[in-house]
Amino acid sequence: QAQLVESGGGSVQAGGSLRLSCPVSRASFSMGWFRQPPGKEREGVATIDSSGSVAYADSVKGRFTISKDNGQKTLYLQMTSLKPDDTAMYYCAADPYYLSIYVNRAQYWGQGTQVTVSS
Repeated sequence: QAQLVESGGGSVQAGGSLRLSCPVSRASFSMGWFRQPPGKEREGVATIDSSGSVAYADSVKGRFTISKDNGQKTLYLQMTSLKPDDTAMYYCAADPYYLSIYVNRAQYWGQGTQVTVSS
């Protein structure tokens, strides 16, 4: 069983940066970040598999970076050039097999951390 607890959320002004963190359950798991904006469905943001291959939603490409430190057993999401549209609850996700930014499905989910970007 994976225990996922996100940290690093907060309130920033547009153009600012934040870094989200989440413990890595097992190095063999695929992991990722999803978000749920107010009043909308949860959507994929970025994923990273056990080999280090990454995928990003078009809306965050060039601004967000997902990375995994297997030594520190931590998953990160570095977010820069934040926009008000990035305001959402951000969730860490893990799956022993596969994660996709296009499919809102994972075996394990964190409780979420709020990111609020003001204009």
